[in-house]
Amino acid sequence: MRLAILTGLVAIGVCAAAKADVKDAADYNAKKGGVSLVVLKQGRLEFEDYPNKGGPDKAFELASGTKSFSGVIAAAAIVDGLLSLDERAADTLPEWRSDPQKAQITIRQLLSLTSGIESTGVFRPPTYDDAIALPVVTPPGTAFEYGPVNFQIFGEIMRRKLRNFDGGAYQNAVDYLQARILNPLDIHPAQWNERGGYPTMPSGADLTAREWARFGQFVLQGGAWKGMQLVDPTALAENFTGSDVNAGYGLTWWLNEQPSKETLDASRTMTVASDMFTHPRRGELPGDLFMAAGAGGQRLYIIPSMDLVIVRQYPRVIERKLGQRRRGGPYSDVEFLLAFLKR
Repeated sequence: MRLAILTGLVAIGVCAAAKADVKDAADYNAKKGGVSLVVLKQGRLEFEDYPNKGGPDKAFELASGTKSFSGVIAAAAIVDGLLSLDERAADTLPEWRSDPQKAQITIRQLLSLTSGIESTGVFRPPTYDDAIALPVVTPPGTAFEYGPVNFQIFGEIMRRKLRNFDGGAYQNAVDYLQARILNPLDIHPAQWNERGGYPTMPSGADLTAREWARFGQFVLQGGAWKGMQLVDPTALAENFTGSDVNAGYGLTWWLNEQPSKETLDASRTMTVASDMFTHPRRGELPGDLFMAAGAGGQRLYIIPSMDLVIVRQYPRVIERKLGQRRRGGPYSDVEFLLAFLKR
């Protein structure tokens, strides 16, 4: 990955900046109700557009796009000696040690959604306590189940690990994320939802498109920023390797790899990734594409081979169904990206 440093985003007029190979994608985004489109090429702002009452200073909820912060938190925690991806969650959750299946679950399995823990509360995450109390329904490492529970469990693991770290300076995983990564990147979420007094890890962060793009650039650079390596680069790279169960999902990020039909059929909410796995032209997209994805079409696309970061945002998720009826039907990842790539 290129180690280009993003030194700030300067607003540019859409008409002056619009290039022929971006205009079709921008038109598609606007037609589908998008409120922002930001493109970084080689770490530089190449294009931005804010249709449908969007704006460069307006923050929008990332919905499940929030999930991908957890994989990066884990890569930072490895640098700080807080965890390893293949340690057992029960090392930190003693209440799991008496359960023969829970005792085997690793942090890697939590973040790859292959822990086997019952999935519930897709649109309303359980509290940390409720999440860790849920039963195992499939043997760990044998099935993929999309949902919020694993992320809430990871939030509780981080909360406990942080109690005695750095003098107890961090109350939870989001405090840690803010200090370790977001502050150096000058990213300040407009809000982060909570459940049971703690931040929700699978959803609830609100960012501007420029901020989310800046985070994407940091990830593209292998976790380096302004000459400093903020996370473990090997662990970060593992975010973008699929599991044996689902090749299309790494550690909290969607990948351009085809899951098995069994995985597609079994996952009730795989459609959060839109048509990435079902569109007849999906094979035309770059193989190294990966993304953070949220309901309604909240998207952070990263294409390392093209040195590209693309952010697309939609209004608040509560507007999704009405918006799709009013604004040209459901958003398609493949159609947007093909328009952008002119293929």
